[in-house]
Amino acid sequence: MQLVGFTPNPANSQRKKMKIVDIQVIPFRVRRRGYSNGQVLPESDVVQTLTKIITDEGAEGYYFGGFGHGDQDGMPSDQRAALEGRMKRLLVGHDPFDREKFWHWMWVANIEENLISVIDMALWDLQARAFNIPLYKLLGGCREKVKAYASTYPNMGSIDNYVQHALDCQRQGYKHYKIHPYYFWNPVTQQPDPGRPSHIAQDIELCRAIRAAVGDSMELSFDPWGTYRTYEDAYKVGRVLEELNFLWYEHPMPEYRVSSYEKLTRELSIPILSPEIAAGSLYTRAEWIKREASDMTRIDVLRGGITGVKKLVGVCEAFGVKCEIHMSGFANLQILGSTSEDTCEYYERGLLAPGVDYETPPPYLAAICDPMDAEGYVHLPDAPGLGYQIVWDYIEENRL
Repeated sequence: MQLVGFTPNPANSQRKKMKIVDIQVIPFRVRRRGYSNGQVLPESDVVQTLTKIITDEGAEGYYFGGFGHGDQDGMPSDQRAALEGRMKRLLVGHDPFDREKFWHWMWVANIEENLISVIDMALWDLQARAFNIPLYKLLGGCREKVKAYASTYPNMGSIDNYVQHALDCQRQGYKHYKIHPYYFWNPVTQQPDPGRPSHIAQDIELCRAIRAAVGDSMELSFDPWGTYRTYEDAYKVGRVLEELNFLWYEHPMPEYRVSSYEKLTRELSIPILSPEIAAGSLYTRAEWIKREASDMTRIDVLRGGITGVKKLVGVCEAFGVKCEIHMSGFANLQILGSTSEDTCEYYERGLLAPGVDYETPPPYLAAICDPMDAEGYVHLPDAPGLGYQIVWDYIEENRL
């Protein structure tokens, strides 16, 4: 296999070392419709970012986003400055293929976890592009398609709204539907409720209604996003989920209450899936596995990059623990293509809600990363690297 931009020399088998010469973060404007409390919001301007790593041989690596949910949300100005300042000084002049070395350097330097992740993913993208192959093949290809589940927005209005949405997703081909219920919103008064983040009576009613509507042929899972403030609330809802044969119970309580998770995992038979958003990448999750604080673990590429996720997958394989990847996005999908379904089963597609257009790519990309077939599978892209089909003209016209 010939590296793009390289000319092989049979007389010299040693690879000429590339060097990183620049790291750039390009902020640009995107029009986007939000969603809140059952309503699709009007279009507004948001900032997206493209991180670019440039080498002296012409090879480049890219990563979109890096803040908030998946790869859709651009980094704020202070984080952009950190990438183009401290981290650039750390990496310029070094071989871009030395990702493992950089990964350890950045952890030791206490660099913010999402910034470690952005650099790591742009470097993986760079090498896969240099080899002109999809990233999951560079990581070690394992499967060409991944089962997807429909992941909802929270606070989607009435219970009937949720039920209709679940039925629509079932008809679309989804075999698994994940409910984000009501939080920081009162489903009875239809008003914000910041002091009471969860409403377990309505959550239970919601779960019963959706199970009755979709039947037993569709897997269901449940994620209240850590808003159950007491063990008793989490336990009460968990017992109902067991009765309704839900697949997993995700992130029910704040994740700093690890002993409460240990107790909940012992007391309930439904698999507990956590930690979801706890900092510390594989290190935190390895501690949870050791303490048996959850039955399954959860991570995404903004918590240690592709390198961190792949390390955790190895730990999970060794202990026979499921590792469900959190959030949609190009890099998370590439990870799944390089892992076994026995360990990482599903791709989280969404967030989805009635009236939300998920199928149209953002204007800076020619295609979404995760089109789904009629059987509920997302297929891995063939494009090199992370799979971006970048519309450079749009980015240049909307630079900030």
